[in-house]
Amino acid sequence: MQQSTNKPGITQWLHLIFGAALIITYFLPWVSWDGTTVNGSAMAAGSFFKSAAAVGGPDNPFPKLSATFYLFWLIPVLAALAVAFVLLKKKTVPFSYIAGATSLALVTVFYLFSSILVELGIGKSATGMLQPAIFIHLLSAVGLVTTAYPVKSHLPKLFWLLLGPVIAFAGFKMGEKYIMSETHTATENVKADYTVDAANLIKEFTVNDTATNKKYLDKMLVVNGNVSVIQIQQDSVSTIQFADSTGSYAIFSLEKNELEKVKTIKQGDPVSLKGVCSGSIFSEILGTTAITFKRATFNSNK
Repeated sequence: MQQSTNKPGITQWLHLIFGAALIITYFLPWVSWDGTTVNGSAMAAGSFFKSAAAVGGPDNPFPKLSATFYLFWLIPVLAALAVAFVLLKKKTVPFSYIAGATSLALVTVFYLFSSILVELGIGKSATGMLQPAIFIHLLSAVGLVTTAYPVKSHLPKLFWLLLGPVIAFAGFKMGEKYIMSETHTATENVKADYTVDAANLIKEFTVNDTATNKKYLDKMLVVNGNVSVIQIQQDSVSTIQFADSTGSYAIFSLEKNELEKVKTIKQGDPVSLKGVCSGSIFSEILGTTAITFKRATFNSNK
């Protein structure tokens, strides 16, 4: 006998609970990257890649597609509709399907990106970076799809459970391939927009990060200074930092073919680096500013 949507049963009330949990956990911290917590809403809010870059991770490989990340606001919106429809004793499909699938896609991205950071030497394990809210969100997304009604067939529910992670995995691998394909050749051939001293650059950002980000974001810079930190990862990716007395720093992610030259550099050595500025992010916990650069190489004109 078909269940009437006019008499909410346990399935409908579970659906309401899953929908409410999905909304709440979306705005809670999902990961902690080197002390920097990132909320589930960070991708839609535009702070996801800034947080990653601040700890030495990769920046957004497709900045022109940043507006598409607003689609992740569908998660709380559609979950709220599903909750409302439960209370109104109406069907929740397809809102619960889309909210659940999009949530599972976002959880997949957070996990895969955390794995990339581990490969770069940031953190010991991807699962260790995950916060309790992301697990609750994952379970709520699965619950929202499996309790969607009036659909009783398992096949469409299985389809929606797999759809989000599969699309997210495919898109992530495309972005990863694009990042790895970026070469230093383009950097060498591009004329620098600015040539600055590392200490002065850091000071500019700490004094007025809004104006300075507007000035330098996505610009090619040559930065001269004395090396504060050198890191070489297992996959031959290396980073060089210039830091000031407050702990604020500029960090350059160098191409793999610069590894042999990086090995000759020691802390305190003067170097000239060239790269594209990805902007800065301020850590509330540490009270420091991190300025990140991608596609970085040693400045051959120095």
